[in-house]
Amino acid sequence: MEYTTLGDTGVAVSRLCLGCMSFGDPDWREWVRGEAFGHELVERARDLGINFFDTANMYSRGESERILGDALGEDVEDQVVATKVFFRMDEDDPNSGGLSRKTIEQELDASRERLGVDTVDLYQIHRYDYDTPDEETMRALSDAVRREKVRYLGASSMWAHQFAGMLHTSDRMGLERFATMQNHYNLAYREEEREMLPLCERENVGVMPWSPLARGFLARPHEEYLTTTRAETDDYAQAHPYADNGGQEVNERVEELADEEDASMAQIALAWLLHKEWVDAPIIGTSSIEHLEDAVAALDISLSDSDIEYLEEPYEPVPVSGHE
Repeated sequence: MEYTTLGDTGVAVSRLCLGCMSFGDPDWREWVRGEAFGHELVERARDLGINFFDTANMYSRGESERILGDALGEDVEDQVVATKVFFRMDEDDPNSGGLSRKTIEQELDASRERLGVDTVDLYQIHRYDYDTPDEETMRALSDAVRREKVRYLGASSMWAHQFAGMLHTSDRMGLERFATMQNHYNLAYREEEREMLPLCERENVGVMPWSPLARGFLARPHEEYLTTTRAETDDYAQAHPYADNGGQEVNERVEELADEEDASMAQIALAWLLHKEWVDAPIIGTSSIEHLEDAVAALDISLSDSDIEYLEEPYEPVPVSGHE
């Protein structure tokens, strides 16, 4: 395993972050696997040197956090654990979602209890809240750091002008600022290169992309992808424009290069991300131990400048996706 510094925090994290959305309650999403798999996956990830884990309160309505905390056990404080807040946890309670002080404080305490930690290493807003002023959100988050319930703050997909505004609010008010951005970025979706990634580079914000394999689109030939359980049952996967405007040709070139390198398509797609200087640690979600091991092996793949140019060349602009 390779390690890097997460943004300007000084914290050493593995170059791959294990996303924990794939385990929890299968009743929540059809492709989610149960508790036994979660324990096995976390154990194998640690064996492989991964020390960075990302979950969210809304994943299986808290079950992902609970399973991750149980799987890490007494060693949870030795790992770097990230979770998130924003999406409503109870449809009957409007204050169980959003980014008001009330929501942040009650949901953070619930996440800490499920994870079994006194302090969450990285607490992230899962999306931008149009109904709560930036000042309210940043005060509440900064207070969580001051009270030692959180070490660092992170954000997730939003428009670059919104992220810049929240960073400015923190600076103007002398509050804690976001140390990381978890955004939608992969070889088949590169709209973040226009504004968000240059902004993160300028502000020394660590980048940890979600969906690095385009929800599986980059892990197998595009005609096979359409027959997978994830593609057939995950509305979010179907909503993203991965196959549009050159996406299918990108997929074909990933397959071609994988054959040449005697690698899997997933390894080539991950290797491309790992070659990007503004990326700290892609978040890999997986429903099998074999796929996790495959992902870690991507660290050994070296792509030439011409390889990277060949993979990128077919891409054309697509509608922005993933902010909602």
